[in-house]
Amino acid sequence: MSLLVTGLSRLVTNDPSLGQGPLGVVENAAIVLEGHTVAWVGPASSAPEADQVIDAGGRAGIPGFVDSHAHLVFAGDRTAEFDARMSGMPYTAGGIRTTVAATRAASDDELSANVARLVDEALRQGTTVIECKSGYGLTVEDEARSLRIAGEHTDEVTYLGAHVVPAGTDPDEYVNLVTGPMLDRCAPYARWVDVFCERGAFDGDQARAILEAGAKRGLTPRVHANQLGPGPGVRLAVELGAASADHCTHLDDADVDALASGNTVATLLPGAEFSTRAAYPDARRLLDAGVTVALSTDCNPGSSFTTSMPFCVAVAVREMRMTPDEAVWAATMGGARALRRTDVGHLAPGARADLVLLDAPSHVHLAYRPGVPLISAVWHHGERVV
Repeated sequence: MSLLVTGLSRLVTNDPSLGQGPLGVVENAAIVLEGHTVAWVGPASSAPEADQVIDAGGRAGIPGFVDSHAHLVFAGDRTAEFDARMSGMPYTAGGIRTTVAATRAASDDELSANVARLVDEALRQGTTVIECKSGYGLTVEDEARSLRIAGEHTDEVTYLGAHVVPAGTDPDEYVNLVTGPMLDRCAPYARWVDVFCERGAFDGDQARAILEAGAKRGLTPRVHANQLGPGPGVRLAVELGAASADHCTHLDDADVDALASGNTVATLLPGAEFSTRAAYPDARRLLDAGVTVALSTDCNPGSSFTTSMPFCVAVAVREMRMTPDEAVWAATMGGARALRRTDVGHLAPGARADLVLLDAPSHVHLAYRPGVPLISAVWHHGERVV
């Protein structure tokens, strides 16, 4: 069955060959979805016939959001930590261990139900691709089951046994576990390997050993880098050909130069700075240097408990000096680049049929009207789900 969505005030395709500017905007547009893919895009006046027709009524259309950084396999609640932080206590990585204890105690069914709830919550806000990490198990069995559960809900699964060193564990012994028995059990369930390269977590040498071990097992590196302060994470990510360096809050000129000269995407996570009252990354500096930038939610129970990509777009525009066009591109095509996907993040013919209609005449309203529920309809794999 083919579906013609017509009457679009404008359609963001992210393909400059189809429309105006880097977003490939088509004015007074229409789009045809056939099966799981986009079959045609262009002016509504030239639209072909289709089996079904929907009039968008002057709404804008964008590709589904691609959230390339999320921690969804967890149990428990860290409201008290958030409340304390908003009362003046600084954020450190230590709160992760609170979630680890609750996650280990939860059943598989409880963890899976929570992931399903969050994935559905994200979908209702226009997110059609979401990455999911482990990292709240930190034992061989708990990391493996976290990845198995994540894989029930998304194809983008990341092994993050190197989230923090468990309390009372020798760091070097834990790195040996992460690169040995834990990796052996977890690699079959994952596409990516990640490490929290940060003070209070893993240093540069430890991170290198973990990422290289993962790469030998066929997992592509990603890196939590330079969130809490300067460090080796960003340059290590570029050196090892990581798909993304995530956070990128504290960068020096050498970090920016490395990102600009490599193929590693800088994934910015404004929800984390919003929720920790930390300094925001300077997206303008990265963009002006020619770095590919993605936006993601960093959904997790401690430092960024949001699944809302529209919220992240609005914050990125207000606090990180991105234009609305840049933020929307980063939240769609940027996320696809960070996941090395060519089938999502855009709406050219042949792309996966992930289409979002906004209850607004322009994508700019995502930043112009922050906090307003603008998602009117969502097609995922060609099926209307919202």
